[in-house]
Amino acid sequence: MNANQIISMVMRMVMRRLMRSGVNAGMDAVGKRMNKGKDGAEPSAQSPGPATGEAQKRMKQTMRMTRKMGRM
Repeated sequence: MNANQIISMVMRMVMRRLMRSGVNAGMDAVGKRMNKGKDGAEPSAQSPGPATGEAQKRMKQTMRMTRKMGRM
């Protein structure tokens, strides 16, 4: 391998890591923003797990999407 290929490989690795951390930070910020509005609107006596069939369906879809994103 010549120096150009090595430098390109290292730059790709660094950029991939930076992009991943940026996307994770953005997703965390969106998650916090979405949870912020729900805190006062819903009663605190809810069970911690998904109680309805619709909530379970959404949870399964989210898990599938997360697995697909991990493969990329």
